[in-house]
Amino acid sequence: MAAVADLRAARAWWQACRPRTLPVGAAPVLVGTALAVREGRFHPAAALAALGVALAFQVAANLGNDAFDARRGADGPERLGPPRAAASGLLSETALLTAAVLALAAGAAFGLPLVLRAGWPAAAVGLVAAGCALAYSGGPWPLASLGLGEVAALVFFGGVAVAGSFYVQALELPPGALFAAVPVGLLAAAVLAVNNLRDLEGDARVGKRTLAVRLGRPRASALVQGLLLAPFAALLPGVAVWGPAALLPAALLPRAMRLARAVARRPAGRHLNRVLEQAAQLDLAFSLLLAAGLAASWLGSRSS
Repeated sequence: MAAVADLRAARAWWQACRPRTLPVGAAPVLVGTALAVREGRFHPAAALAALGVALAFQVAANLGNDAFDARRGADGPERLGPPRAAASGLLSETALLTAAVLALAAGAAFGLPLVLRAGWPAAAVGLVAAGCALAYSGGPWPLASLGLGEVAALVFFGGVAVAGSFYVQALELPPGALFAAVPVGLLAAAVLAVNNLRDLEGDARVGKRTLAVRLGRPRASALVQGLLLAPFAALLPGVAVWGPAALLPAALLPRAMRLARAVARRPAGRHLNRVLEQAAQLDLAFSLLLAAGLAASWLGSRSS
């Protein structure tokens, strides 16, 4: 019986970390690292540390979100998404928040060598990111309830993670880094927007005024569709910097269009769980192809 209980607890912790969302945290670091490779500034140890920070902070955000939403009553039996650990009684809010703090501490440990390497900018960005990881659902002014969740995803999974992972390797930040950051950040925002579209009624019921709640379902659905497709247009400025190889992720446009049509046809219901999973997969695949395109442009410049 003890072994069964231990297995259930391990499974509950694993689910609370929301492993299917972790590619969203890894994707921008891959792009930032590929950009460092292209510029001849690749630093393997810094890249791995940046990946550790990104994943640890995302786990902290997921654990905190589980606890804070349960406290609000947002994850009740009528929830359309997967059961949450605190609301299901599998883990206590205290245990989840303690684990979230430990995850932030792990992120700080990964980040310490980056601060020693890159100085106060890395420390400042890390502190802001750590605070926002818990402030998404917690604190007196949760970002989600202010309707700023998608904006935070764009900023932190785009500009901060892509440009930041490049900066800690190259120790400089050319304007071209933002051309890579914007499309990746838009897709991260799309993943969160699908999540909030699915949870719209439950969030509204407990006073969690996400952007989807504020917009209403028709406009929130349109936002999701726009965020799924906008990254492909955002690739175009990068062509001037990196050449046609920057358009490699455009091969995924048909997949993005299918997801957008699925949301347009059925903007409510449990099927959005599958759309959410596919949007996270699209984010990772897009980032991998963009990273490959950046590497290809580097190879092309060397051969010429």
